[in-house]
Amino acid sequence: MTRVLDGIRIVEQGTFITGPCAAMMLADLGADVIKVEAKGNGDPYRSFRKGFYSAHFQAYNRNKRAIGLDLKDRADRDVFYALVAQSDVYIQNFRPGAAARIGADFDTLIGINPKLVYCSISGFGPDGPYAQRPVYDSVAQAVSGFLSVAIDPQQPRFIGPALADAITGIYASLGISAALLERARTGRGKRIDISMLEAMMHFAVEPFMGYFALGEEPSGTDRPRLAQAYIMRCRDGKLFAFHLSSIDKFWTALVEAIEAPHLAEDPRFSTRLARIDNYDALNAALNAIFATRDRWEWNERFSGFDVPFAPINSIADAVADPQATHMGMIVPVAGRVEGAQRSVRPAHAFDGVRASEVGAAPVLDQHGAAIRAALARAPDAWPRREAEMVPSAQTA
Repeated sequence: MTRVLDGIRIVEQGTFITGPCAAMMLADLGADVIKVEAKGNGDPYRSFRKGFYSAHFQAYNRNKRAIGLDLKDRADRDVFYALVAQSDVYIQNFRPGAAARIGADFDTLIGINPKLVYCSISGFGPDGPYAQRPVYDSVAQAVSGFLSVAIDPQQPRFIGPALADAITGIYASLGISAALLERARTGRGKRIDISMLEAMMHFAVEPFMGYFALGEEPSGTDRPRLAQAYIMRCRDGKLFAFHLSSIDKFWTALVEAIEAPHLAEDPRFSTRLARIDNYDALNAALNAIFATRDRWEWNERFSGFDVPFAPINSIADAVADPQATHMGMIVPVAGRVEGAQRSVRPAHAFDGVRASEVGAAPVLDQHGAAIRAALARAPDAWPRREAEMVPSAQTA
């Protein structure tokens, strides 16, 4: 793993995606993340599909250690507070008020550790008319306005991965990193509040600015039309995408690549603004052309022209893609007890060095005994040693 956050310890008390994703982003950068879960049950995402170690749980909990605690039990709560006292960051994604009921609210934990960066992730924020509503990814996408510019209004349906959950977790990790940098200057901790509503509205800032600057209500079809992005179905039924943007040379190269000079001569398509106004007509004309060859043929042909293009890869295709292979995107999962043997590595490279493996997501309470034993010793016997930072380590 990349170790730019070596020496930073994080206590994560997250469930499902937002909190675990925030902690995973930091674990991928070398932070020592200790996942605190309810004894016996654990994070509900463990059993999201089948068994007690779902692929979904594995996705957002790699590079972590785990301990099972019952915060209603005095002894376990003491263990939790000892962990907080010797950590840099605490992350939770409870509904507002829930942390206080288990003694994990900001005032309590900052009293234990004044240098603590406390991150609270919620659906709608700490207060307000929606604060106590239950929230999941699809709800956040909908209320934030993001979904309205991400779907076809004529055939509306949810598609794709849990964007709002993951994006909120990434925003949270950015805020935590900034707070740690400030703490290095001030020596003081900080409370961070971030909601899925805030994250998704900020993420969709471009259509919001279109609304404010132009007075236009964006729709899900605006972006591809303005950006001149197209998805074509080839003769073999496979999909092929290209993006012309606002640069005329890409249109010129496309016309040449598909051997269709008549399109350039058509007044409906002769300028970028005309192509925007006649997007549907051009889309139909292009689809008729792409239906004459298989996708592999278009791939080979386009590789000789200066057009931004790509096949729409399946996940299996992406794993085997030559560029992804060259970049070493798929790496072994180290220290696994069960589950997948490979995963996608973190996106960063530092000084040209990329992660060559990731640590397996922990099984429930996998490191509980080692963490308890370390805490039972004197405080100075809980150093931040490299051996303790390895997620798969069985001893502290």
